[in-house]
Amino acid sequence: MSSQDLDSLKKAAALKAVEFVRDGMVVGLGTGSTAKHMVLALGEKVRAGMRLRGVPTSNETAALARQQGIALIDTDHTWVIDVAIDGADQVDPHFNLIKGGGGALLKEKIVAASAKQFIVVVDHAKRVPVLGGSFPLPIEVIPFGWGSTAREIHSLTKSSVVLRERNGVPFTTEAGHVILDVHLPRIDHPRELEIALNRIPGVVETGLFVGRTDLLLVGTENGVESYPATRT
Repeated sequence: MSSQDLDSLKKAAALKAVEFVRDGMVVGLGTGSTAKHMVLALGEKVRAGMRLRGVPTSNETAALARQQGIALIDTDHTWVIDVAIDGADQVDPHFNLIKGGGGALLKEKIVAASAKQFIVVVDHAKRVPVLGGSFPLPIEVIPFGWGSTAREIHSLTKSSVVLRERNGVPFTTEAGHVILDVHLPRIDHPRELEIALNRIPGVVETGLFVGRTDLLLVGTENGVESYPATRT
């Protein structure tokens, strides 16, 4: 299936997710190609009269939301998010995720954890029998001593750890951190791995989203499939 076809499936799933947004809600706005479809659809609802406020997970999403007329909440204050909608790079049968391909994993996890309902939107190609393999696990770390942090991660995972670069220079997150991509052949115990990685000094957050999904919406050639989940 072409990337254009997959994008149409993402869009269909994103439009389905927007149906869960009600007037007056505070909405967590994800980052990435799937989330873009969601923000554009919410913009249409706002222009039609719906009142809502958004909490963006990246500067890119914030700019698009403002362009669409979506009011944004000052992220320096405490907020309660009614529903957060975001994509994922991989989803396993237990609704665990790998996120962070776009580099916004820290804000995305904060928003997901703060939301009363976290809706994950993907095309069917993102579903995998086990996390890892075809997609590396992003880990956000502070720049200071990142090489030593990478060594500790390699010692734990016995897998290749690569500093993410863009245009020949280290990729920097909006929080000023760097990302290490860990190429694990498979992640059989994501919860245990997430806990172990977060114990390593220098690690800020991992791209493992374990037990956070409330609803998974999957765009397929036969329509959007819906799978309720339970946070654990």
